[in-house]
Amino acid sequence: MMPLERLLIEFLLNFATREELNAFLRSPQNTATLIGGLIAVSGALLGTFLLLRGMSMTSDAISHTVLLGIVVAFLLMTNVFRIEGDTSSPWLILGASLAGVGTVVLTEMLYRSGLVRQDAALGLAFPLLFAIAVILVSRFVEDVHLDEDAVLVGEIGLAWANTNSHCFEDCETITVTEDHPAAKMTRQCVNCRALGINPRDERAEFVQVCGNCGFYSPAQAFSAGLLERAPALVFFPKSIAVMLTMTLLTLAFVLIFYKELKLSTFDAALAKALGFRPAVMNYALMTLVSLVAVGAFDAVGSILVIAFFIVPPAAAYLLTDRLSLMLLLAPLIGALGAVFGYDLARGQVFGLLPVADGIGLINRSLGLELIEAWDSSISASMVLMIFIFFLLAWVFSPRYGLISTALRRANSRRRFADQVVLAHIHNHQHTAEAATELRIQTLHTHFRWTPRKMGRVLARLRALGLIRIDAGCAILTERGEDHTHRFRATMLEAQNMLDVS
Repeated sequence: MMPLERLLIEFLLNFATREELNAFLRSPQNTATLIGGLIAVSGALLGTFLLLRGMSMTSDAISHTVLLGIVVAFLLMTNVFRIEGDTSSPWLILGASLAGVGTVVLTEMLYRSGLVRQDAALGLAFPLLFAIAVILVSRFVEDVHLDEDAVLVGEIGLAWANTNSHCFEDCETITVTEDHPAAKMTRQCVNCRALGINPRDERAEFVQVCGNCGFYSPAQAFSAGLLERAPALVFFPKSIAVMLTMTLLTLAFVLIFYKELKLSTFDAALAKALGFRPAVMNYALMTLVSLVAVGAFDAVGSILVIAFFIVPPAAAYLLTDRLSLMLLLAPLIGALGAVFGYDLARGQVFGLLPVADGIGLINRSLGLELIEAWDSSISASMVLMIFIFFLLAWVFSPRYGLISTALRRANSRRRFADQVVLAHIHNHQHTAEAATELRIQTLHTHFRWTPRKMGRVLARLRALGLIRIDAGCAILTERGEDHTHRFRATMLEAQNMLDVS
């Protein structure tokens, strides 16, 4: 990623000074928000197609099984090719992507056998691959510590400190050898560990070793006091370059293959008949999901990354039925969640409302003793904010929200009640039973309604000009007659269509 970082820095230096760029990139908030936004955008774009294909939980499986690819690639790098292991290494990313594709292939093989359902096949595949990864780590990789911060929620708050340094002026490198003036020679016991003795033991044997010999980059040389003049450096967080690459790949994939992705998502059989290859699109999609999952591993962990794939598309799905608009809304929701999530981790809801004040209000109102000090994981707070946006969409969506759904149901109940009363009046208004069937005081008894409910329905029908009161009885107006006839014709047409089908 070093050449890409260098290219980005040279581009950004056209708009800002080196000092301004360092100040921006060395800010924990700026770096965490930028990385979180990139993860949210790439995850939401891919997650949209996963959601529409009914494969959302595939991202869960892949986020676990990429560990197998990382471990295998790490073992090959360190033991076979003697390369230093780095979580941002392209070899680890490649290994993780292959593991993700392997998960999909194994799942498809189990499903096509006809012996298990697709969800069961996924549940069989990813625990197997994840278990193999854990065994490899515990058996062949030494000095590895996997804690909940690294695996579950990542370390996005420390991403600003994991940087590569790029030198632009006074870029002198230093190689310290044993005969270098700055070399620091020390004695080292060569048989103390083997014999289990103290270095002060008379049997101890020593050799002269150089304590600081090696290659020093300009930044390392200046920090070690080997250079008098400070080099002009720009420190670029590694995760930004990784996630920017993943985001650009995702954008390019969606833009170039939009038509193929759309058709294979909604009608794979038609896509195959038209000469497209939905299986190839599926594997390409899973490969990108794997790449994004491993790229986000350091920042948000293998668990929380699932939320970036699922929650923003789910929120966008409640807001629109158009795929193109969904592909715009889902990344926007995810990016806003990353921005406001950092504020939430610092104790501010939407950057305005202090969380501590809210907890204090709950304590005072309910007599509780909850801790009011707020200290939360940044990546977890980002996920929480994305989920808050989902809840807002779930409640206030104009078409599928809880409020709009409740209003539609209430409106449907009102229309049904209106049509029932109009039909009753139409059937009895010119009959001998009209005086008893249509009398206002007793009309509610024919429907087993309360007088209050019948009063509301009659008042609504009178306000609409569909009925009038004549001698204490409800009678249809001319407009009411037309409305009833049109409704009957519509219902008859619908019934005929059902009979034909």
